[in-house]
Amino acid sequence: MSDTMIGLVLTASAPRVGVEPFFIELVAGMEEVLGPAGGTVLLLTVEDLEAELATYERWAAERTVDAVVVVNLVRDDVRPARLERLGLPAVLAGRYSGPAALSSVVADNAGAIDAAMRLLGELGHRAIGRVSGPVELAHTAERTAAMRATGKRLHVDVRIVEADYSAESGVRATRKLLAGAGAPTAIVFDNDVMAVAAEEELVRSGVDVPGQVSLLACDDSALCELAVPPLSALSIDVHEHGVTVGAAVLDALAGAPHRVYTAPPIRIRQRGSTGPAPAVTVAW
Repeated sequence: MSDTMIGLVLTASAPRVGVEPFFIELVAGMEEVLGPAGGTVLLLTVEDLEAELATYERWAAERTVDAVVVVNLVRDDVRPARLERLGLPAVLAGRYSGPAALSSVVADNAGAIDAAMRLLGELGHRAIGRVSGPVELAHTAERTAAMRATGKRLHVDVRIVEADYSAESGVRATRKLLAGAGAPTAIVFDNDVMAVAAEEELVRSGVDVPGQVSLLACDDSALCELAVPPLSALSIDVHEHGVTVGAAVLDALAGAPHRVYTAPPIRIRQRGSTGPAPAVTVAW
């Protein structure tokens, strides 16, 4: 497999992608496997789904890429079937239950959220908030269902506010969660960028983290370790995740039957941003 190109399209603003450590680490892991086999990742950012689908049509017509990796799957996702129709080998980074016969690499998002909820529950938190990613994303829905189910089982009040992964939206959603009486004493964020931005704003405003509110990010990165205090996180080895995706791509190019690959396990890294629930909730 020499001079092989693997396409990866991100539907987001270029500035936002630029601050997402996840995708940089994912691509690095993919290229660790693909590089020795002569493969290179072509990363492209587009504005919307229509532009992404048009990219696949162009790539197939011009034979620009030999395979595609699809990220950020949504409910009733139309992309897998389109790629299958175009005859482009593809690997899906996420859980998929649609009709297309494509391999996928699946992480245990539900199990990770359940573990985070149990940790916070053991610390005495009875009201837990979450700043989620876009609700249409499949992994957002997985996390939401798991959080509500675990909250019900633990008799914990769950409140969720949607955001878009950007720093600004993370701060706005945190303010909404902490406004008024009965605010949560712990907040889980669907990515590291939102968590770090919210923590900085809370500390700047005089809110004690974790003395008044505990914070935990669903993505771990150097941003979390460098935050003050360091952010607790659900940690997956993103580089190894990329290695798994890269291996799945090689299998797809070799004509192997489609299958579900298991992503690396997700573990909790407890750092300075989580602690026991306070006696009095904070309004921000």
